[in-house]
Amino acid sequence: MLIINFVLFQLAWFACVIGAAQGLPWLGVIVTLLILAWHFFHAKQRKYELILILSALIIGAFFDQFMLSMQWVSYQAHGWSSGLVPAWILALWVAFASTLNLSLAWMQGRYLIAVLFGASGGPLAYFGAQNIGAVYLPETASYVALAVGWAVITPALLHLASRLNHSKVHNT
Repeated sequence: MLIINFVLFQLAWFACVIGAAQGLPWLGVIVTLLILAWHFFHAKQRKYELILILSALIIGAFFDQFMLSMQWVSYQAHGWSSGLVPAWILALWVAFASTLNLSLAWMQGRYLIAVLFGASGGPLAYFGAQNIGAVYLPETASYVALAVGWAVITPALLHLASRLNHSKVHNT
């Protein structure tokens, strides 16, 4: 299940990024929704997974909207207004959240590792997306902001996942 989750996340990432680069922002959204359906079909506690995914979506939307508002990132193929975070970026946050209790669960409680993972993995994902043509990061400050944001968000979401898992144990 862990490997399948990892592979499905990679599939969602590529569908979102390549779709955006090719002017097809909804391609990644559709792929991510299919993956999310598979994820919920296999989830043991759907309620807590939904809370986690919606929380990540909200946090991610605010973070990426901040990045967009500061002009530290520009996106291709929004799917709607260019003043708002693109649909495909929101889909990526949903896909990322689906890994928190599966392929990334090993980081729960390992906050230093989660900080380092977020600080490096977030900017690397955007760098990859820039090389494919889905985003543009205009300056070094963009990467610094991404590193700081992801260094905070990754352990925070892993902590939330752990807390929700703890709730599962006491509410069953």
